[in-house]
Amino acid sequence: MQIRISWPSGHLTAHLDDTPTTWALAKELPLVSTARTWGEEVYFDTGVRVPRETGARQVVEPGTVAFWTDGDALALPYGPTPISRGDECRLASPCNVLGRIEGDPRRLATVRDGDPVRVEPVNG
Repeated sequence: MQIRISWPSGHLTAHLDDTPTTWALAKELPLVSTARTWGEEVYFDTGVRVPRETGARQVVEPGTVAFWTDGDALALPYGPTPISRGDECRLASPCNVLGRIEGDPRRLATVRDGDPVRVEPVNG
């Protein structure tokens, strides 16, 4: 499944794997939320409540699309967060890994805290 994430100064596309969390999220699309930033991570509430999956991880690669079950939010890290060790992307707690951003995840650096964000499926 592909999704498009848009904010006032840009957008990106991400590919999501076939997971229970992806399917729960897909049922709620399109959705509009408010972006929050935490170091070099963008996250936002989805209104989706799911349990933590077996393969949940706290340290991920830049550009990972993760679902933060503690906050019912999509988490999009593109660099270090306040709790990272070195250059790693360390999320606030273990998150369900959904997929990857296509292209350069550093495009997320243009998202400002409080920006409106829209997530929608990509047709085709």
